[in-house]
Amino acid sequence: MGHRLSKIYTRTGDDGSTGLGDGSRVKKTSERIEAIGAVDELNSVIGVLLVHEIPPELHPLLTDIQHELFDLGGELSIPGQIAISDNQVQRLETALDGLNENLPPLKEFILPGGSEAAATCHVSRAICRRAERHVVRLGEIETTNPSTARYLNRLSDLLFVIARVLNVHAGRTDVLWTPGKNR
Repeated sequence: MGHRLSKIYTRTGDDGSTGLGDGSRVKKTSERIEAIGAVDELNSVIGVLLVHEIPPELHPLLTDIQHELFDLGGELSIPGQIAISDNQVQRLETALDGLNENLPPLKEFILPGGSEAAATCHVSRAICRRAERHVVRLGEIETTNPSTARYLNRLSDLLFVIARVLNVHAGRTDVLWTPGKNR
């Protein structure tokens, strides 16, 4: 383990720049920092989700995802670093398939909502999509690990399915979208 943070503020970012893990400095508005920030926000809202009443079998899955998101943020903070692999993408797909097989098939789009935990999970899904967009945008201007965007893409799908599982767990139904409801 590297050195621990003993001093939280450094004042080095007061000029609008921030340090990357390789020692270089970039603007706080750079696409790399936007991607890191979105991943951090996603990890934080998954932490909020974990304080809700959720099925116990989801705790280790979501906690593992939090660790992987921290790895992913580390990967983004050190250009050229690889921390996310297609093995992790496959693990998400396996979890997604396992959770989805017991859910009723969807015939309509659903609105974010239902139980409080499911609504929180939908917020995490939306943040995940934003993180994915930032990672893809970063990949358009710099070389990035293609597994990272795939991981976030699968994770957003998994979070959608988890939201549905959470509604079932809470005895709630998905909130179906009614097109043109208020015309």
